[in-house]
Amino acid sequence: MSTTLVGILGFLTIVGIVVTLFKSKTLPSIAFIVFPMILACILVAGGYYNVEQIGKLIKGGFGSTGPTAALFVFSVLYFGIMTDAGMFDVIIGKLMKLVGDNVIGVTVMTAIIALIGHLDGGGASTFLIVIPSMLPVYKKMHMRPTTLLRVAVLAMGVLNLMPWAGPTMRAASVLGMESGALWHTIMPIQAFGIVLCLAHAVLAGVQEKARGAGLHGKLAMEEGEVSVEEKKNELGDLARPKLFLFNIALTVAVIAMLIWDQFPSYVPFMTGVAIAILVNYTDIKMQKKIINSHAGPALMMCSTLMGAAVLMGILVYGFNDKGAAAIAKPGVEMQIQSVVSCMANLITMILPASIGQHLPLVIGFLSVPLALAFDTDSYFYGMLPIMMAIGASFGVEALPIAVAMVVCRNCATFISPMVPATLLGIGLADVEIKDHLKASFMYVWGFSILCMITAVTTGIMPL
Repeated sequence: MSTTLVGILGFLTIVGIVVTLFKSKTLPSIAFIVFPMILACILVAGGYYNVEQIGKLIKGGFGSTGPTAALFVFSVLYFGIMTDAGMFDVIIGKLMKLVGDNVIGVTVMTAIIALIGHLDGGGASTFLIVIPSMLPVYKKMHMRPTTLLRVAVLAMGVLNLMPWAGPTMRAASVLGMESGALWHTIMPIQAFGIVLCLAHAVLAGVQEKARGAGLHGKLAMEEGEVSVEEKKNELGDLARPKLFLFNIALTVAVIAMLIWDQFPSYVPFMTGVAIAILVNYTDIKMQKKIINSHAGPALMMCSTLMGAAVLMGILVYGFNDKGAAAIAKPGVEMQIQSVVSCMANLITMILPASIGQHLPLVIGFLSVPLALAFDTDSYFYGMLPIMMAIGASFGVEALPIAVAMVVCRNCATFISPMVPATLLGIGLADVEIKDHLKASFMYVWGFSILCMITAVTTGIMPL
C-alpha cells in the first residue's frame, strides 16, 4: 500500500469523525474508536501494518492520553469535593460582588484569568484554573459555557507562544535555534494577540448581554434563578465553611504543584483528593457517596480520552528504526511512517508550484483547519520540516514558514480534538466537542488570519 493512499485514508478518517460528531450520530468516544479501527483493518489488509503492529500503535496512543485521563478523573473529584464543601460559594460571591451584573466584566475577567493561568504553558492546568472558578458564575448569569470556552481558548492560544510553551519549543528545535530567539521574533504578534483576545472578550460579553444574559436580564426573567448546587440537596448539608481557608490553601498548593511540574500532572490532584476528603468528610459512608456522585462525569470523559488514545495511536504513531512505536521527530529514522506523516506528504504533493513563493501565507491560512487533523508533535515534527524543504526550493526562508505554523496554528490548539487538553476542557465545562467547534471555529480562524496580517505588516512574514 502506497503512502499516498495511506494519507488519503487518514484524511477520510478525520472527515468521517468530524461529520459524525457534528451530526450527533454517536458519542465522541465511540467515533474515536470505530473510525481508526476501520482504518487499521484497511491498513492491515493492504499490508501497510500487521495486526501486532496495530496493537503497539494503540499502546503508544495510551501513553499519550493515559496521564490526561488520570488527571481528569482526579481533578473532577477534587473540584467536586471543593464544590460540595462550599469553597466556590464564597469565591463566586466575591466575584459576583466584583462584577455585579456586568456581563462584559465576566468575559473580560475570564480572558485575564486564562492569560495569567497559561503563563506556565500548560493547557490542562489552565483549564483547571479557569473553568471550575468561572463556570458557576456563567451559569448564575445565564451565560453559555461555549462562550467561556471560546474566550479561554483564544487567550490560551496567544500565551502558548511563550518560549517555554510546547509549539514554540518544537518549532525552534526543528529550526535549530533557541526558543527564546524565535519568541523575540514573534513578540509583536503576541502583543497584538493579547489585545485582540481582550477585545474578543468584550465582544463575547456584548453578544451574551444581547441574548439576555445577566442577573436581571431577559433570560433570568424567563428561566428564573439558576441553582448551581443541586447535589447538596441529594447528599445533605455538605458545606464546610469553617474549613474554607484550609480548602483555599490546599487548592493553591495543588495548582502550585501542577505549575512546578516536578510530578506527573495527575499526582497533585490525587494527593489533593486524598487530603480534601479526609479532612472535610471523616465518615467513610459520606466519602463513598461523594465519590459516587462525581463518578459519572469522570467516567464519561475518561472514556472519551481512552477513545482518543486509539485515534492518536493509529494516526500519529509510526515505527522507528528499532521497530518501536514512536512519533516522528528530527534525527529519528522512521522504518514505517505514521498515517499523519503520510497525510503531511500528501499535502506537499498537491500544493501547486505557483504558490511556492507565498508558502508562509498559504500555511498560515490553512493552519486552523489542519489543526483539527494533526496533533502538535506531528504538525511541527512532521509537517514543518517538509514545508521548510519545499520553501527552500522556491527560495523561501525557513523562519517565516515556522512563524506561520507556530502563530496561526497556536490559535487553534485548544479546539482540536487531537489535543488531549481540549477534551479535558470540554469535559470540565460539560460541553460537547461539536458545540465547542461550532461556537469557536470561525472566531479562531478569523483570529488566526488577523495575527497573520499583523505578521505581514510588521515584516515578520513576507508576502
